Amino acid sequence: MRSWIRGAVGPEFILMDDNARPHRALLVDEFLESEDICRMDWPARSPDLNPIEHVWDALGRTIATLNTRPRTTQEMKTALLNEWDQLPQKMINCLISSMKSRCKACISERGDHTPY
Repeated sequence: MRSWIRGAVGPEFILMDDNARPHRALLVDEFLESEDICRMDWPARSPDLNPIEHVWDALGRTIATLNTRPRTTQEMKTALLNEWDQLPQKMINCLISSMKSRCKACISERGDHTPY
């Protein structure tokens, strides 16, 4: 049986995750195996170059500064959606534009810590 994920993205699909603990749970491993999904090898100390991580960080910092912090899942969802709408497009554009220098820094440091 073909994987519904593989069918959606093509036969050469390889999953890339960032080695976060939830991504490495036995339940996830079993699911990936049952769907015949290959996982990309990912060095344990590799930096996450994905600009979205900086966006999540900005959202988290903004939520932490709210006068009234969310207390329920629904309040958190509402707060995140409100703050998402307020993110400056210029910040996102800068993150995307920085990808070339991020990749160069990563290569220069042979995958070790970078200033990003």
